[in-house]
Amino acid sequence: MTTSRSAAKAPRTAYVCDACGHQPPKWVGRCSECGEWGSVIESTVTVPVSGRVVSSRMPAEPARPIAQISAAPARAVATGVGELDRVLGGGLVPGAVVLLAGEPGVGKSTLLLDVAQQWAVGSGTPSLVVSGEESVSQVRLRAERLGALHEKLYLASENDLGTVIGHLDAVRPGLLVLDSVQTVSAPGTEGVPGGVTQVRAVTAALVAIAKERGIATVLVGHVTKDGQVAGPRVLEHLVDVVLHFEGDKHSSLRLVRGVKNRFGAADEVGCFEMHEGGITSLPDPSGLFLTRYLEPVPGTCVTVAMEGRRALVTEVQALIGAEVQGSPRRTVSGLDSARLAMVLAVLERRTKQLKLYNREVFAATVGGIRLTEPSADLAMALAVASGGLDLAMAPHLVAIGEVGLTGEIRRVGAVGRRLSEAARLGFKVALVPPGCGPDGTSGAPKGMEIVEVGNLQAALQSAARASAASQ
Repeated sequence: MTTSRSAAKAPRTAYVCDACGHQPPKWVGRCSECGEWGSVIESTVTVPVSGRVVSSRMPAEPARPIAQISAAPARAVATGVGELDRVLGGGLVPGAVVLLAGEPGVGKSTLLLDVAQQWAVGSGTPSLVVSGEESVSQVRLRAERLGALHEKLYLASENDLGTVIGHLDAVRPGLLVLDSVQTVSAPGTEGVPGGVTQVRAVTAALVAIAKERGIATVLVGHVTKDGQVAGPRVLEHLVDVVLHFEGDKHSSLRLVRGVKNRFGAADEVGCFEMHEGGITSLPDPSGLFLTRYLEPVPGTCVTVAMEGRRALVTEVQALIGAEVQGSPRRTVSGLDSARLAMVLAVLERRTKQLKLYNREVFAATVGGIRLTEPSADLAMALAVASGGLDLAMAPHLVAIGEVGLTGEIRRVGAVGRRLSEAARLGFKVALVPPGCGPDGTSGAPKGMEIVEVGNLQAALQSAARASAASQ
């Protein structure tokens, strides 16, 4: 029998932040890591003491050659919600644990109730929704509004982990939705519900049960002020998939973004539309981000943004105000204010056609989408120039490219995918960086003219020609 040296454990007193898990050397009123007041508590931890011998044990299941192991139990099962299946890589894998995080009111519970109903209809196994924040009557009202009533969809309202496991024993579901993991407490574990110790214990227990019984599990998680998953970072390491549910409360657009995925790509994005009847998938969301004009309007330009692997045709609008004394306003909605300031400076310095230092500038996107990638720089610059010069862009023109400080247009990624999406929606002319034309890496979609522009001045001239030709 083989033995190895291990560590016995002796208790000692330590201090830990109940909000983020940071361990300061002594008690403090405010955590230096997350900034929370009154979150540092006294805790008993164990320290290693050498000298103990641990005996080896026979494993419950011996190791086997990898070719003899079947992959069938890990095949994804479609949820019936197409955009969620896209992000998950085909569906939910039995035994997988998914953490879905998002701000309050964004629609997490609504989406997962629809998923649970679709699972009950299509999979042949029951689905169980456990709510720690609402009563079963409240969930029933939402289900009635969504049309999510099915005999194999079970509801429970519990805050105790042992009782949740009892429901699993009674229902034997194929899908478990726990809303939310911060509201459930584990008996015999220190801390309050939602604290670091409790969340870690609840998640670890549910992960073990999901793997043992083959239950696809979705845990709803809270987010911090910075939009990150609340709780210890180890929470994201315990689960198989981490999804972020994003959306502006004033917009109907909702995005499910993959952050971690052990069963598929981690950069996929699913698009949904929130409405009075619930939430629906948007397999073709580009129409949300465009405005249809009877006649061309100055101050607009269309670009193609990448959300994960998905290309979205998006309109950028700009309004140039009158001259003002002092510091003019630079207001953005859905765009990066720092990139707008840079684009304005480059426009004024490199084109010699615009004087913007004393004029107010307002820039925005359409449909509630947020553009932060550099590929929107060229469209932003053309929209500002269009508004400042009172020159309407051609309605069938798109602009893709990053603007440098010297006025050059730099290459961006996935140009071919962007151009294909624009051509599918009927755009005829595309302004792209050098090397992205028909002789470059992207190729030219059928029926689209690709114009390579090396700098902002060339882009303005090409846009003016396209506008004149469309009239």
